[in-house]
Amino acid sequence: MRVFVTGASGWIGSAVTDELLANGYKVVGLARSDDAAAALEAKGAHVHRGSLTDPDGLAAAAAASDGVVHLAFNHDFSDYAGAGRTEHAAVARMLDALAGSDRPFLLASGVASPGMGRPLTEEDPSPFHGADSLRGGSENLALEAAGRGVRPVALRFSPTVHGMGDHGFTSVLAKIAKEHGVAGYIGDGSTRWAAVHRSDAARLVRLALEKAPAGARVHAVAETGLPSRDIAAALGDYLGLPTGSVAPADADAHFGWIARFFGLDVAASNDRTRELLGWTPTGPTLFEDIAAGAYALPD
Repeated sequence: MRVFVTGASGWIGSAVTDELLANGYKVVGLARSDDAAAALEAKGAHVHRGSLTDPDGLAAAAAASDGVVHLAFNHDFSDYAGAGRTEHAAVARMLDALAGSDRPFLLASGVASPGMGRPLTEEDPSPFHGADSLRGGSENLALEAAGRGVRPVALRFSPTVHGMGDHGFTSVLAKIAKEHGVAGYIGDGSTRWAAVHRSDAARLVRLALEKAPAGARVHAVAETGLPSRDIAAALGDYLGLPTGSVAPADADAHFGWIARFFGLDVAASNDRTRELLGWTPTGPTLFEDIAAGAYALPD
């Protein structure tokens, strides 16, 4: 099976590429740069040069494949709305290319759902619709294609997909802690983040490609919800820093752009995903990775 993977050289995408290649899939990875192309070729993957801003090129690559795993996203927090519109256009064109083929289209999404007051479940629909909504409303855009002869699956990733070498949200929190001399959390620190190890997330993507039915939402979640004060304490313990509360009014000044995410309650269950895919997370926990030095910083 020939699978077109966007974001194939990224943090999650490179692990997914490895997982697919190890299980006999042919991978065509999207690459924007010479370095990304070389890394993919060294693994034995084929390369499609392009970017999310070239929806026609993405559509051509999708049409030439037996399935798509769309993991790329332009994380430009200076123009997040524009990034969402780019995402919407890219997804729309790839879905058009796959219409009537019954081929799988797996799309990276997240478990954020403001105001739930409880862990998000796989049965909960995304509240985001349209190009101007979060991530361009791409989850709903994709799932609606189930009626057009496509097998869409929403891959809802935890806010922290952790492991050695992670440069994501938890790494940013570690850098901010070192900069300020305190591992901070917002308010009483009761807001939560779901978490999953990178290897478990990659295996989930492969299983979803093989097993998930059209319209499914699957949760790449191993730990349902870790309180932000506990995440800060784990970082503080490793870095040798005190832990402290940051008033909500001061959060933007202290944390910068990540304050909007660290202040969200982003907890999610995985019961339905485990049952549907036969998936059991086996990788280290977030706190085990922190203690093992995954977020060590240079002096």
